[in-house]
Amino acid sequence: MKMPIFPDATVYALLGYGVVFVGLILLMAVVILAGKAMSSKKAAPAAAPAAAGSAAAPAAVKDGPAAPGSAGQIALHNVSDKEAAMLMAIVADKLGKPLNELRFKSIKEVK
Repeated sequence: MKMPIFPDATVYALLGYGVVFVGLILLMAVVILAGKAMSSKKAAPAAAPAAAGSAAAPAAVKDGPAAPGSAGQIALHNVSDKEAAMLMAIVADKLGKPLNELRFKSIKEVK
């Protein structure tokens, strides 16, 4: 008499589920490790601008005291003060950050 096919199908199904779950666990580990690597790369350069900002502060004092919370001078290339102010406000709003936490070095109209 022939054995029923049910035990073979069960073994194959369980092996298939096992392979899929092991693959998902490995993929989850890779994504977590990549996320940690990216967040550590993002945190390291953040310290460098803080040091550069403190070094640039004495240069701003030479021209006169900067307004509280300002980041110093900005170079405007063929852009009016009003347009530059609007652009900075829009960028601050889109980023969800206060304007005094952002530093604009240069604004240039691209044609």
